[in-house]
Order: sequence, then structure tokens, then C-alpha cells
Amino acid sequence: MKNSLTLKNTTTDLGRTLSMVQGLPFDMAREQYAKAVQMGLIQRSMLAWAKFERQIDMLEKITLGPWARRV
Repeated sequence: MKNSLTLKNTTTDLGRTLSMVQGLPFDMAREQYAKAVQMGLIQRSMLAWAKFERQIDMLEKITLGPWARRV
């Protein structure tokens, strides 16, 4: 019983780690957008950020499918 619980926990942890690693390019895109706003290359706008975030989220879900992160 203990071994099956340990295997299940290990599998769950591995899935989370894999999801985080696969999500790095999307996190980097978010960070680059924020830096561009800070540098004045992109106008500071909550509406523009929301649109960008929806697009990145959709791209992540299309690219990663079932491995995409969910809030």
C-alpha cells in the first residue's frame, strides 16, 4: 500500500515539474513583455496586458495540450 502511494506521489510530482519546465517559454514571453513596458517600448495598458495574457494562455494550451498549466 505504501509503495503505491509513493509511486502516485512521485508521478504527480513529476507531472507538475514537467508542466513547469514546459511552461518556461511562456513565462519568459510574459517577462519580456513586462520588461518592454518598463523600458517604454510598449505602452503601459491593462487592456493590452489582458489581451497579451489571453493570447499567451491560448498559445500555451494549444502547444502543450493536456500538459498546459491551469489556474
